[in-house]
Amino acid sequence: MKRRNLFLGTISGITLGVIESLSSKNLLSSTRPNIVIILADDMRWDALGAMGNRIIRTPNLDRLAYEGVLFLNNFVTTSICPTSRASIFTGQYGRRHQIWDFETPFTPQQFQQTYPALLRAAGYRTAFIGKWGLGGDLPSLEFDYWQGFAGQGQYFEKNRKKHLTKLLTEQAIEFIQTCSSRQPFCLSLSYKAPHAQDSDRGSFQSETDLASLYQDVTIPKPPTATEEHFNRLPNFLKQSSGRTRWYNRFSDDKIFQHSVKQYYRLITGLDRGVGDIIRVLTEQNLLENTCIIFTSDNGFLLGDRGLSDKWFGYEESIRTPLIIRPAQRAIQQIIPSITLNIDLAPTIVELAGLDRPSSMQGLSLMSLWRGESQQLRDKFFYEHLLQSSKIPKSEGFRTENSKYLRYLIGNSPYEMLFDLETDPLEERNLAQLEEYQNKLAEVRQIFLEIKQTIAQSS
Repeated sequence: MKRRNLFLGTISGITLGVIESLSSKNLLSSTRPNIVIILADDMRWDALGAMGNRIIRTPNLDRLAYEGVLFLNNFVTTSICPTSRASIFTGQYGRRHQIWDFETPFTPQQFQQTYPALLRAAGYRTAFIGKWGLGGDLPSLEFDYWQGFAGQGQYFEKNRKKHLTKLLTEQAIEFIQTCSSRQPFCLSLSYKAPHAQDSDRGSFQSETDLASLYQDVTIPKPPTATEEHFNRLPNFLKQSSGRTRWYNRFSDDKIFQHSVKQYYRLITGLDRGVGDIIRVLTEQNLLENTCIIFTSDNGFLLGDRGLSDKWFGYEESIRTPLIIRPAQRAIQQIIPSITLNIDLAPTIVELAGLDRPSSMQGLSLMSLWRGESQQLRDKFFYEHLLQSSKIPKSEGFRTENSKYLRYLIGNSPYEMLFDLETDPLEERNLAQLEEYQNKLAEVRQIFLEIKQTIAQSS
């Protein structure tokens, strides 16, 4: 309790300073949009109807994509829950905020620069619901409405009849029903779905009324879910947690079908919650002044390359869905340029009419859908520095048509280089081929320059 009180006291003092520094036009504006940020957990980019998946049923998210902006190439800068969530809150690379594990909390100074703290200081009514995902004491008093929880949470609990997705949706509706047009609000809704949860119920625990959904469908396996692709992997990936978790989830046809269908059912349940939220916003006459943002904290390997989960720098791990339905009017745009999870905080801050803090390394996405720019960047840095014997550290960068990764193993890194234009499935590691060594030397230099830029801004 002492640590929490110290945290809250420090935050309160910092927040007063932020309020004093905000311009009067930002505080007095009556046209600022409400903002709803909906975060899925471990949802890969192609587990969405709007992204071309013809099996999964996501009509409400597809509607948001049709009415708003669908970003085709959105990525996370670190593919693990705590680091990615910290990046979403702060708009910073992990190298700046330094949250690599599940125990490290925000400092009071860091929290002051997160989008919920900035918006609350500017007069927004703020709410957090669902999985907090970071370490330390829960910042329950730093929001006007709090229904967050520590750790992973449980889809089913002994003393709770409702599935967790349903409960979180009802809490979001409860908050929205207490809001009014007189004060803008910012709701951060962090679902657990479709994150796995190993127990006697199985890894993916969907709502019981969705149990028959996809029953008569055969889910095709990923093209790389073969023994041949697994055998191509370096030993440190073969022996990683990704392989250990693969056995209970994707190791034979029956297990694969069950796991992926349950994964899809969890997403359909989340989609149903999104529909309920849209309905209530409409009933409260709030929808047309509400911006809805949907994304995920990272992707997920569904047996690709004989692996499960995320962490690694493959596309299935780092690429995520992103939909933004702006307030006021339909946009109906598809944007193919590279966007990142660190761009969300700057976007939210600009939507609220505030200036982007210098601490934020991401860029606002608003210039893309306004047509003011065609792209924000032509490459981005990827890093994963969790201390774990079963999850190798990695760094690298991705451009529009190539990717370079360095797994930090032993005294010498294991390198991967892919030409994504001719090899979108990342099957041919050019770094291992003699004829690409000159190209590899060039890529290494680019990597060092990008890394130095990120480090200098941290």
